[in-house]
Amino acid sequence: MENNNQQNGQNQNSERSPHSIRLLTKNTLALVLAGGRGSRLYELTDWRAKPALYFGGKFRIIDWPLSNCINSGIRRIAVLTQYKAHSLIRHLVHGWSMFKKELGEYVEIYPASQRSSGEWYQGTADAVYQNLDIIRAEQPEYVLILSGDHIYKMDYGEMLRDHVTRDSDMTVCCLEVPIEEAAGSFGVMVVDEELRISGFQEKPAHPTPIPGEENLTLASMGNYLFKTEFLFDVLEEDANDPGSSHDFGNDIIPKIINKHNVFAFPFRDPNTKKRAYWRDVGTLDSFWEANMELISTDPELDLYDPKWPTWTYQPQLPPAKFVHNHDNRRGIAIDSTISGGCIVSGSTILNSLLFSNVRIHSYSHIEQSVLLPDVIVHQNCKIRRAIIDRSCEIPHGTVIGHDIEQDKANGFRVTEKGLVLVTREMLGQRP
Repeated sequence: MENNNQQNGQNQNSERSPHSIRLLTKNTLALVLAGGRGSRLYELTDWRAKPALYFGGKFRIIDWPLSNCINSGIRRIAVLTQYKAHSLIRHLVHGWSMFKKELGEYVEIYPASQRSSGEWYQGTADAVYQNLDIIRAEQPEYVLILSGDHIYKMDYGEMLRDHVTRDSDMTVCCLEVPIEEAAGSFGVMVVDEELRISGFQEKPAHPTPIPGEENLTLASMGNYLFKTEFLFDVLEEDANDPGSSHDFGNDIIPKIINKHNVFAFPFRDPNTKKRAYWRDVGTLDSFWEANMELISTDPELDLYDPKWPTWTYQPQLPPAKFVHNHDNRRGIAIDSTISGGCIVSGSTILNSLLFSNVRIHSYSHIEQSVLLPDVIVHQNCKIRRAIIDRSCEIPHGTVIGHDIEQDKANGFRVTEKGLVLVTREMLGQRP
């Protein structure tokens, strides 16, 4: 008995060793689902898929799951694209093509191409199913399926270790969310004390709490880990089910939880052991709020962490520049983030985030706003609580965000919270 206990302890230590995690990540293929439009972002995604949307000053949303993979040691990555993917593909080619397939590392693009049927991707599970021949050729031991449109930092190696330790067939990455926050908003996992999943609830009005945590429930993050052969089997079965919507949450999980080992993995901060930072920037208000969080003195998402960098593509740009120093014409930015290539000429920027190559002419005042790349603001403009889309040219004397009814009359989109979205089309400028 003593020898068996010693052996079990050695096995557990081996599973927790950094070397073991490196082997797990090396044998993992990550599939990033990046084909969604993000319709609740309205005109922001008229010309780009949601994962291609800009975020954080110089990044795109897709950079977060990709950076998580690289920082976790997962170097075999495929991005599955579909809706208006041109800008996304261009970004991937420019910024993520530095890996060498000969060394067993790559970021490849799997576009919707009707490989196994005459249909485009019909759901998250179907998107993976239509690429099974490519996945089989790679022969991974594990397949990690990731949503391509969320903002967070995560070491996927910890999830892999938990998956192997539990001998899981499937692991669902989850957030511990207050019940009132999850109600009607998230797919919820019903679990026992061991975190084995026994049920799935799609955006329930009254989510089931975590055992022992009556105020919390487990919300799915849309990230799934599979044993590869098991994934093949369930996808083949699902593809042959005419009643399926071919979605992991709606179809796959409910079908397998009673017969197979399916566990939840709570995503927690490695230091505090509490719920980690995660944002779904799927609405105009949440997109604006998440960007605004970054300009705070001590943001929860640390973009300056050298131990966990966020990788991206960016052009070679000069530093931001502030010019003029007269009483009525001073170029300043207070409690703001200003990206490379920006020039603030005799204007005031307050509590705002300017993406790359934004030009602000004199006598303007910009407050609590997000300006995407290449925006030009001419003289004597006032902008407040607004998102200005890429390459907009704001005419002299324009006022945005100070009179909501006038904003609506001007053709701008105004959210229920009073946030204003401005695009080139709304200004009568060519996209």
